[in-house]
Amino acid sequence: MAGDPHQDAPPPGDPHPGVRPEWLAQTREAVLDPGLPIIDAHHHLWSKPGDRYTVDEMLSDATSGHRIVATVFVEGNTAYRTDGPEALRPVGETEMAAAAAEEAEARGGCRVAAGIVARADLTLGTAVAPALDAHSGAAGGRLRGVRYSTPWHADPVARGSSRLTPAGLLYDPGFRDGLGELVRRDLTFDAWMYHAQLGDLIDLAHAMPDLKIVLDHAGGPLGIGPYAGRREEVFVDWSHWISRLARFENIDVKLGGLAMRLTGFGFHDRPEPPGSQELAAAWKPYIETCIDAFGPERCMFESNFPVDKGSASYVAVWNAFKRLAEPYDPDERHALFFATANRAYSLKIAESTPTGLERSA
Repeated sequence: MAGDPHQDAPPPGDPHPGVRPEWLAQTREAVLDPGLPIIDAHHHLWSKPGDRYTVDEMLSDATSGHRIVATVFVEGNTAYRTDGPEALRPVGETEMAAAAAEEAEARGGCRVAAGIVARADLTLGTAVAPALDAHSGAAGGRLRGVRYSTPWHADPVARGSSRLTPAGLLYDPGFRDGLGELVRRDLTFDAWMYHAQLGDLIDLAHAMPDLKIVLDHAGGPLGIGPYAGRREEVFVDWSHWISRLARFENIDVKLGGLAMRLTGFGFHDRPEPPGSQELAAAWKPYIETCIDAFGPERCMFESNFPVDKGSASYVAVWNAFKRLAEPYDPDERHALFFATANRAYSLKIAESTPTGLERSA
């Protein structure tokens, strides 16, 4: 398959509600377990009209009370080069992320973008190799993977992403040739799709057992458009696919992204933002199902900021995760908040625990 099939095709209305600082400020709460070391396994950086989330905003959130040791930056379709070969233009985003990492490092404290998940056109097949090499050079040793989002749904009102790709792209032989280039470089593939497409990922994981796959946003359970008002039915379908995906040892899963508009919880439409107790109650079935299926050692929490910031604050989101992790023992919590991301993205970060012992993934 030649060429990049991604299109800008947002659903009716804004797919991601904007960040409203005054609205978020209405709900405040104390940080739970502030000494717990955390790797935020998924966030973006960008400066778009009316939507700014640069290293300044990331560090402001990361230092708002939780102990964020490091973060993983994931591509967000921004800061591309404006000239040169089309396949190399996304390298501009990696250059931006690497510059943000260096700026954060100079300030000390949280290691922003300790790992970089870039955007490369995998539909090019083996011809994607020069772009991957260019990303590696631009990342300054931080390149850990590639995300090529594949969300598709026939009904426009079910689409909760501005990305739109052809149906069944994960089956395409050329696309799989591109994924083979990731295997050769020991890079992860961040997979983002809706829950109704998870069967495609099962086939991919079976066909490419050496490909390291990270499933984003708990597998994207939809709650909008034709799925509105059908949460229990969707949950049954989604949990079936999650249990099958968990059988493949080459898949890890990110726990987060559930504050997005596409999940249908509607937190962004309320007069006041939710607190962590309400978030935890809403997300509990999804988080518990993923952890039960994959085990804590293959699950990692993510903020998905600034996208999820349209519905809740950084403090509330991580407090919710901490509430949800309370039933697990210390080693399991360490995996969920730190060790799984550290291992999955080969970050090799050693961190002192509150007991003073050194541990890593």
